[in-house]
Amino acid sequence: MSPNLRALLYLLAAAAFVVGLRRLSSPRTARGGNAIAAAGMLVAVLVTLIDSDVSWWVIGAGVALGALVGAVAALRVKMTAMPQMVAVFNGLGGLASALVAGAEYLRSDASTLPAETMVSIIVSVLIGSVAFTGSLVAFAKLQEIMRGAPITYPGQRAVNLAVALLALGLGTWAGITHDPLAFWVGGAVALALGILVVIPIGGADMPVVITLLNSLSGLAAAATGFVIDNSALIIAGALVGASGIILTNIMCRAMNRSWTGVLFGAFGGTAAATGPASGSARTANPDDVAIALAYSSQVLIVPGYGLAVAQAQHALRALSADLEKRGVRVAYGIHPVAGRMPGHMNVLLAEVDVPYRQLLDLEDSNALMARTDVVLVVGANDVVNPSARDDPASAIYGMPIIEADRARSTVIIKRSLAPGFAGIDNPLFYKEGTSMLFADARQALTDLATSLAAV
Repeated sequence: MSPNLRALLYLLAAAAFVVGLRRLSSPRTARGGNAIAAAGMLVAVLVTLIDSDVSWWVIGAGVALGALVGAVAALRVKMTAMPQMVAVFNGLGGLASALVAGAEYLRSDASTLPAETMVSIIVSVLIGSVAFTGSLVAFAKLQEIMRGAPITYPGQRAVNLAVALLALGLGTWAGITHDPLAFWVGGAVALALGILVVIPIGGADMPVVITLLNSLSGLAAAATGFVIDNSALIIAGALVGASGIILTNIMCRAMNRSWTGVLFGAFGGTAAATGPASGSARTANPDDVAIALAYSSQVLIVPGYGLAVAQAQHALRALSADLEKRGVRVAYGIHPVAGRMPGHMNVLLAEVDVPYRQLLDLEDSNALMARTDVVLVVGANDVVNPSARDDPASAIYGMPIIEADRARSTVIIKRSLAPGFAGIDNPLFYKEGTSMLFADARQALTDLATSLAAV
């Protein structure tokens, strides 16, 4: 393939990445954007293979195996496990980058490699290794293979800093002296660093951790692009890295957290609640809630992780459709960190064809609150906790919330009064105007639909 044709096709692939990423910013265009970006990646991969001296049988076998694993995972993985799947994808991306860079180091005489190539190899191996093991720990916490609470010990920050400096020092030494032992030991230390950095982070901060690890995997890919002189990989990795950092910032603002607070705060995932804020919770039954919903003009539904756990999105859509037939206006308030990864609730509701115009962001949800008769909270907790607004002593103080307590009435579907990922009690449960419907989300929504039909 001529260099000019290769450059042109890589440019087209890069344009597809940019257009696809831009369209991913809206639920209305996300599916098309994903297809455009995938087409661009297909072009980039085909150009790379055609222009390289590779074994097509080996590549074909790898593609077939990967496609089989991907298809099985897409069909079998539940929506509740989608954050774990994303964590695994992040980790495998980082590992792939590190392996490609390491392979380039093995097949070349390190002493003859240009300085910029050697630096790119070291950066790719170190960052890719951290992204890989860090993502495995995130997966284990989300999958509850290991406890989600922060795992801490005295002097932890000093140990992490020392390990990071050791990995960086070994990588620098390997780049200067071309010492293979320093290179491989540095990679091993980076693998350990990924574990050490993520274990003290609790479940409440996992959405931010996932976006940050996604950014790291992109940066590792960009560095690998410099190693193998592939412009498409450089551009794709840079886009993933930049978008991951931007999304991390958005998530941090949504939680009123800083990067340092996430990485070093050991926050979230604690098991103990602080105890009831005041009084006792008022319970309701499906018949009472159905009547309140039936005679409302405006209902705002706030979904949370409990909706995903119960796989209750179909029951929720059926209930909202019944309300709309009665002339009730229904909208969905989506908090940026509802669920366990960015966009978790959007994907869940898109699965049951909820119209995009009904999905409101945090600001629009709060603007609608004064005109809302009933806020129906389904499996959410911390994202509607008024302590974030009212209690300076709260661990989540300053975090933007959906202000469900400002509506005329609030109904919370939840299994119990247990705290959410932040591990703190929610005073909303005990406020006047709040009713608790204790049940599994799917069963509760099914019962509400049955009761609504009788109103």
